[in-house]
Amino acid sequence: MTKTSRLMVKYVIGPDGSPLTISDLPPPQTKRWVIRRKAEVVAAVRGGLLSLEEACERYTLTVEEFLSWQASIESHGLAGLRTTRIQQYRLA
Repeated sequence: MTKTSRLMVKYVIGPDGSPLTISDLPPPQTKRWVIRRKAEVVAAVRGGLLSLEEACERYTLTVEEFLSWQASIESHGLAGLRTTRIQQYRLA
């Protein structure tokens, strides 16, 4: 879908239950990806605030990296995004 053909969503519900808008998302130059920031980007894509392509371009992510964040949330909740526990969660 292109930006013009996609229905633009004004906000989505973020990982903490509060409304999340484009201006609430992490800045495009983010280098340190803490759990909250990863979860916000996943919520934005799931809710239609950003497309997968827009998120990957904006944050210089690979599709595989984003999909791994999404899968971690689906399998283990927000704790699955912890980099210090990634090996433990992969074995589960």
